[in-house]
Amino acid sequence: MQVRADRVSVEGPHGTLLPPTSLTVADGELALVHGEPGVGVTAFGLALAGRIKPATGTVTADDSAKLQDMVAIVDAPGVTEPDDALPLRVVVGEELALAHKPAGKADVLAWLTEHDVAPLANVRFENIEPATRTRLLTTLAASRRGIRVLVLDQPERHTSDLGAWMALARENAAAGLAVVVLTTTPLVALGFEPARIGQLDQPSPQVCREVEGEQE
Repeated sequence: MQVRADRVSVEGPHGTLLPPTSLTVADGELALVHGEPGVGVTAFGLALAGRIKPATGTVTADDSAKLQDMVAIVDAPGVTEPDDALPLRVVVGEELALAHKPAGKADVLAWLTEHDVAPLANVRFENIEPATRTRLLTTLAASRRGIRVLVLDQPERHTSDLGAWMALARENAAAGLAVVVLTTTPLVALGFEPARIGQLDQPSPQVCREVEGEQE
């Protein structure tokens, strides 16, 4: 399965939010998309997920499912990020309900226990350690029925530990999902050439899924 953004741009009330940008990403691949701090990277993620209509260009997938049903945006500022004042148990309950999974008190506790964070159940979400925050939100999003694409929106805004969220992104791509990380991290720190907001010719995503018969 591939998702293709072709010359997608987004306009806002005060001007261009996203200049024309293209990207193709498939199952088992990881694409980093770099942009300058601001709303442009989030606008691209929302367009990929079918959450906003591009002013120009198209986003298509070679799958019969709607983009809204197959693309999950993780922790987008001002859009899908949880309320920092809520305790972890409430955030998890809301995410489980969104995934159409049992979300009662016992169900939430079981999920927290399974993911080794039960002692943090009543901790305000803003006080959850950044790597744990991103891991939990990504795991919850990936568990939604029909999700084929994960879009992680600027995980670096919570931590300077690039290795933690990069490893998480690769792990989900290796499991077969298409993963896009929107980032404003300085280019020199990324370690490889990312796709860029405002460009049409982009480098190929990293292939992370294991090839059958390939040895470590």
